[in-house]
Amino acid sequence: MRAVALTLDRLSAGVNRIALWGAVLAVLAMVGSAGWQVIARYLLEAPPIWTEEAARRAMVWAGMLGVSCAFRAGADPTLFPAMRELPGRLGATLAVTRAAGVLIFAAPVLWYSLFDARMNPARGFLGRSLNRSAEMLEVPMIWFTAAVPLAFALIVLHVLALTLMRLTEGADPRPAGSPVTKV
Repeated sequence: MRAVALTLDRLSAGVNRIALWGAVLAVLAMVGSAGWQVIARYLLEAPPIWTEEAARRAMVWAGMLGVSCAFRAGADPTLFPAMRELPGRLGATLAVTRAAGVLIFAAPVLWYSLFDARMNPARGFLGRSLNRSAEMLEVPMIWFTAAVPLAFALIVLHVLALTLMRLTEGADPRPAGSPVTKV
């Protein structure tokens, strides 16, 4: 069980590094688009039509990837941060309870990203986005809306890894507020 936990934790940490770089690049794209909009509007008096939408879409990616990284780092808002450091069975029970709460919240988001209520993938969140195009960028909306289920899938991966690590070593591998774990 410990080997599975370590493997899952390494996978979670590696994917988290990629997500963190994605969030940084999205912030840079957002700032670049908004900056170009300001320069083009006030100095060149010819603002391009795509910059505002590009900045909005980059903001969504930055936020969704960032929230998954914050979860992994323990920087997510929690009512009882000290519970992560409780030892023994009580600590393990609370870790499993927390993981169950995360899964109960994330499962419907992931499900309805793929399917509608009648299990039709064409009517799920991503399926509906596939046939729509962004207003100014003329790019399928799925390139933007995919950030939501991707972030939730990363959070599920992180919670599984962190919970297995907790159950196999007896304490949360990252205390509340700790930086991103490096593997």
